[in-house]
Amino acid sequence: MTKLAIGINLDRCIGCHTCANACKMQNNVPDGMLWNRVITEGCDAIDGAVGEYPNLTRTYVPLACQHCENPACLKVCPTGATYKDEQGRVGIDYDRCIGCRMCMAACPYNARVFNWEDPQRDGDFNWGDARVPVRTRGVMEKCTLCKERTDAGEEPMCVVCCPTHARVFGDLDDPNSELAQLRATKGKNVHILLEEKGTKPQVFYFDE
Repeated sequence: MTKLAIGINLDRCIGCHTCANACKMQNNVPDGMLWNRVITEGCDAIDGAVGEYPNLTRTYVPLACQHCENPACLKVCPTGATYKDEQGRVGIDYDRCIGCRMCMAACPYNARVFNWEDPQRDGDFNWGDARVPVRTRGVMEKCTLCKERTDAGEEPMCVVCCPTHARVFGDLDDPNSELAQLRATKGKNVHILLEEKGTKPQVFYFDE
């Protein structure tokens, strides 16, 4: 068994959005859409702060598909377009997606985007990795853990490009992997988003 996932060190995240832009470039994500976002915890605005001056705090939380072990999106998809693959990733079969957006409504992490119009890209050409499928109007999109790269034994582009090395990629089912060891040793310093939803996210967050 394989359970590919990412661990994110919140103490190292500086909110630079490099992960979001690297993901966008790698996966040919259209203008006005992001698969990977960086939100500011407790704020409605990017780069906001919590508290009152001068006692302010700011915590960045990178957010994308959590590649859940028990994905809510999969349960509601009427065509089987959303699936869980042998590597533990949650994927979308674009040819089977009918654009009903049931998965979008079911996802508690707001981690999917929808092509309402014909995708537009700066420069009017596809500049992503040639291995990545081009999506059309009327389908859902989301993080794939850079399926084309990870199938080839490469790390996701967000992991490669993070300037502070806040991201760790690996196999949670391999006890010898750095990721599995981090999950096991960080204990109370491991954070799971909306754990009470029972979706069992494979992506996790941790502090130093």
